Amino acid sequence: MTRPSMYAIVAAALLAIVPSLLNAQQRGGPTDHPAVTVKGQTYTPASILARNMGSNEDQEAQFPPHKIVGNVYYVGTKTLSAFLIVTPQGHILMDSTYERNVPTIKKSVEQLGFKFADIKILLGNHAHGDHQEGDAAVKQMTGATVMAMAEDIEALKAMMPGGKQHPIDKVLHDGDTISLGGTTLVAHLTAGHTRGATTYTAKVTEGSKTYDVVFFSSLRAGGAFTPAIAAEFNRTFSLVRSLPCDVPLGDHPAEYDMTAKYSRLVASGGNPFIDKAHCLDEADIQEAMYHAVVEEQKALSSTRSGK
Repeated sequence: MTRPSMYAIVAAALLAIVPSLLNAQQRGGPTDHPAVTVKGQTYTPASILARNMGSNEDQEAQFPPHKIVGNVYYVGTKTLSAFLIVTPQGHILMDSTYERNVPTIKKSVEQLGFKFADIKILLGNHAHGDHQEGDAAVKQMTGATVMAMAEDIEALKAMMPGGKQHPIDKVLHDGDTISLGGTTLVAHLTAGHTRGATTYTAKVTEGSKTYDVVFFSSLRAGGAFTPAIAAEFNRTFSLVRSLPCDVPLGDHPAEYDMTAKYSRLVASGGNPFIDKAHCLDEADIQEAMYHAVVEEQKALSSTRSGK
């Protein structure tokens, strides 16, 4: 049996990888450039997305449900956040994630000792399927009032898993408050990732102390920037840096280092989620990446125009 030639080996390798490269291009996935280094860690658009999403299994696998602080609990998967805010008059669920994850969220809620049917309000951080595709299923199961930021309504209406219409019972605007059972959240428009990306803030009490909790929406820069999207991001980064914060959370657990904090929570009995010093870590990463992408686009535009 003769050995294959070097040409044959290279040709076979190319045949193996070219389809995946073409699929990646067709999907319009993020690139591995530009790169930014923040606090000694280097990131690219592709690495940030991979960090956030993990594998398909990670997106669906239940993470141990747990108390974060006060009346705020985690009920999401390994890489897709869902938060339960418990009150005497019923509960608020933030982010239904994919429709296929709704039974997992329900299981987590019940493992914590609460009733899924007691969810009265459903909120979402932004109109992407991995965060709000399950809204119709949650609405059907609980009758919850579904609230969404005005600028994301059009995108949400286009989200119809299995042909289900996306429920929208109340339209929110920047600065609106949502109150239930003594807990009040403020909806802040933090557009850029989507037109209606929403960061919620709330004051919660644990023991004798009150803490500012920030449920950050994604600050991740997407593809090409129009002047309008750039203006949204500029406003958003300024806004999130002004928010009082003791407990930073995010629509992907990696954005606030949930896994490591949960390990410390179990090991020490302290509360690592109260983490004022690191409230802006994710904003630092995403703002650095945003500026790097803008500069790369400017350089590319200049090259194409011959300037």
